[in-house]
Amino acid sequence: MPMKLNVGLAKKLGQPDFGSLGASCSVEVELDGSLLRSDLEAFHTHVRNAFTACRQAVHDELARHQDQAGTNGSAARAGNIPSASQTNGNGGQNGNGCSGAHGNGHNGNGTNGNGNGSYRASSKQMEYLQQLARQIKGLGVRRLDTLAQRMFSKSVAGLTSLDVSGLIDALKAIKAGEINLDTALSGAAP
Repeated sequence: MPMKLNVGLAKKLGQPDFGSLGASCSVEVELDGSLLRSDLEAFHTHVRNAFTACRQAVHDELARHQDQAGTNGSAARAGNIPSASQTNGNGGQNGNGCSGAHGNGHNGNGTNGNGNGSYRASSKQMEYLQQLARQIKGLGVRRLDTLAQRMFSKSVAGLTSLDVSGLIDALKAIKAGEINLDTALSGAAP
């Protein structure tokens, strides 16, 4: 009987000014179900190979974006507000290279063990968020809360560290003129 093997990896790198850059890879392959009963080493070889492929893909993607950021001053964004899933970089995986019972027991992303980055935002992140908001004409506390609701379905006070990182990235794009504030607040496609 065939079985499905899901392997995933996510990695997030801190960037200047509380920004971040993340990439994730998830691979699903179908294997012969008898491998678990008759050839455990072959099963582990398939897992390692899939994990190695994911790790290389994530490494290459992060390197490509870092090179891009170095040549044009910032990671190119097509003017879109990032969603929570685009900014947290975890791709829904636990970051240990293998879902289920065959993982290595580490979540690989420095969070609380569930892979979703649910640590509370630091006071420095919140201070920087408020500082950026004050620098954007027409964005006050209430409108900042509206933007947080639009992006994460939470008020600013309820944002996680990863959420605030995504909101900071969006505010930097608004400040740079890459995203229109009114469009972002209305939820219309930029």
